[in-house]
Amino acid sequence: MRTTLLLLFCNIFLYATHILKPIDSIEINGTVKDMVLRDNTLVVATDMGHIEVKDIDNNNSSIQNITIPNVKDFMGDEIPARVMSTDKIGDRYLILSDSGKNGYSNLYIYDTNLTQILSAKDKKALIKARFIDKEHILLGYLSNEVALLDLKSKEESYRVQLSESKFSDFTLNENKSQAVFSCESGVLTVVDVKTGKILKELQGVNLDNVYRVDFKNGIVSGAGQDRRGSIYDVSTGKGSYISGSFLIYSTALSPSASKVAFAMDEQNNIYIYNSSTKSKIALLKGQKSTLNVIIFQDENKIFSASDDNTIMIWNLINP
Repeated sequence: MRTTLLLLFCNIFLYATHILKPIDSIEINGTVKDMVLRDNTLVVATDMGHIEVKDIDNNNSSIQNITIPNVKDFMGDEIPARVMSTDKIGDRYLILSDSGKNGYSNLYIYDTNLTQILSAKDKKALIKARFIDKEHILLGYLSNEVALLDLKSKEESYRVQLSESKFSDFTLNENKSQAVFSCESGVLTVVDVKTGKILKELQGVNLDNVYRVDFKNGIVSGAGQDRRGSIYDVSTGKGSYISGSFLIYSTALSPSASKVAFAMDEQNNIYIYNSSTKSKIALLKGQKSTLNVIIFQDENKIFSASDDNTIMIWNLINP
């Protein structure tokens, strides 16, 4: 009797959870390190010294490739710079890369030409950057500091130490008024972008490094080294989590935040859950290596990138 009930339960579980394969893929020249979706344009940062821009409304065709200068390794040989972070606003592109010198970063802006904003001489160990508007960029330092860079003056409007823990990730809310930062302590810090003021600390769910965060519709999700996929309501500060079977390297929220994605097993599968009920909606199978970025285009279409040269495209309503 117990065996029959167990089999029945398993069948119901499998029936209720869609196991989905990618509907399409995009091949990139290099390993994907970062990726953003702006105005139906996919901007992809690689470890081969360039970003690739794809038109997702036109068969994922290439719009352009933007290459930055090579850097020298510790032997003095020229190699492609690893692009760690990218973004787009209007016709402007942001490119943050390593400089090959002492862990410091290069920062470029491209519109019609490539302009270098920061170099190793500026001694900034940056990990991530995003446009706030055409003239301001939010910076995330390895030392877990947040800064707002004015492109006209090339000066920081502020620079705030969030904690003594090592920086992991940050992401902006929809109107770019707030950002949430994650670090190796497991505490998530919500920051006012205009002033750098710490608005709230989200804690008590993750007990270790939070690799990635997302921030949509007042909800924050975190991908935890402690195998916890955290979900916080920013207004109340209350959080809960979904347990994984492995380190959770990436996460994303749908635009409404009604769905949350976590990469939470050794097979690099992506699990889609209802954010409120924690019920599983779908299992996305086919990712080849460790997840770097997951992006919801809308409530059902998803882009995902791993430590390889293939971007996967998924549709939750396509069984």
